Amino acid sequence: MTSIARTAFSMKTSSFFQSVLVIAATLLLLWAALGCNSTSPTPSGEEVKIPKDFASRTGDFAFDFFKKLNDAEPTDKNVFVSPLSLHMALGMLLNGANGQTADEIQKTLKLNGISLADANATYLKLLEGLPKADPKVTLGLANSVWNRDTFKPETDFVNILKESFKADASQFSGSDAGPLNTWASNKTNGKIKKVLNSIEPQMVLFLMNALYFKGDWTTSFDEKKTSDYPFRLANDQTKNVKMMHLKSELSFANRDGYFAYELPYGNGRYAMTVLVPTGTRGVNELVTKLTADEWHQLQQGLKKVENLQIGLPRFTLEYEVYLNEVLKKMGMPTAFIPNVADLTKINKAGNLNVGFVKQNTFVAVDEKGTEAAAVTTIGIELTSLPQTYYADRPFVFIISEKSSDTVLFMGKMVNPS
Repeated sequence: MTSIARTAFSMKTSSFFQSVLVIAATLLLLWAALGCNSTSPTPSGEEVKIPKDFASRTGDFAFDFFKKLNDAEPTDKNVFVSPLSLHMALGMLLNGANGQTADEIQKTLKLNGISLADANATYLKLLEGLPKADPKVTLGLANSVWNRDTFKPETDFVNILKESFKADASQFSGSDAGPLNTWASNKTNGKIKKVLNSIEPQMVLFLMNALYFKGDWTTSFDEKKTSDYPFRLANDQTKNVKMMHLKSELSFANRDGYFAYELPYGNGRYAMTVLVPTGTRGVNELVTKLTADEWHQLQQGLKKVENLQIGLPRFTLEYEVYLNEVLKKMGMPTAFIPNVADLTKINKAGNLNVGFVKQNTFVAVDEKGTEAAAVTTIGIELTSLPQTYYADRPFVFIISEKSSDTVLFMGKMVNPS
């Protein structure tokens, strides 16, 4: 089995590290969200018990999201996202939507047929349960809602977010995004310091979810064994990377077109699953193949193998992506359309639409373990903002007499001071 793993490893495509980065870390976060158990016989900590139907549906959402995003990004670009963070942020938005807008968000989340009350109850279970799943792993989930000081959201909407999502409720003013960035940084242990450069005048409300993970491998890699190892790039050239090596009893599976191994954290309830394409197949073909059903079959097919020798690159990545177009393709275009979006549960007066959905992520993998963070930010804007016009940049001014249409003075001001 060791020789098989070595051979397959040597055949990996240029996208192997993207596969590790994109899929393993994404599935790690999803796997945590679904409350699945590790193959370890008796992991300590508390099981996260949520309805199986909800878990299955959010699994469908995760793979649908990942495929649509992967299709939208350059084929040779590293990607790292959190399906859980996005799902929870959109869950908050769902509570503020009505009519077709709500129906589309619910279907995009794969929650059609599940009542909003049941969905909210499950989000709360995840918020309360995931941090307790393994005492050796740090897992933080946090939500917040921010409104402009001149805009008042409905009390019922804010109360639901406080109760079901444990959301912090705060206000902001002007264009300073500092308070939102500080919140994001505090909730991700400083790994995501900035999610917004500034706040545009039309933005009146933000929904934010932060997810932070830090776990040490159950069996750590020996730093002394980390060495340069050739890696094939997308253009078939090779470069040396810092490859960590481990020989241990691990769960392994050979599937059609790829092999996979599982690296548990802490007491085994959390794990990273690494999926590596084999033969001439590339990572994008692997992404296309992956579904919630394939993921379930892989989990069932993982078997313990003694003295399995594996390699995993040491890497760090920061990633940022706007998800408007991806979410439209997933089935919720109406929320983004001015004068059409129905977010009247946020404010009965209406005239609101989603301006943007954005995710910032961070991941670092080394010999000791993994640290990962994600912040999803949803910006809600006024559809018809009262227009204001300030001479806040160099301008021209003219003094004239109206009846004779005579220009008396003309000027250009570039520095009022």
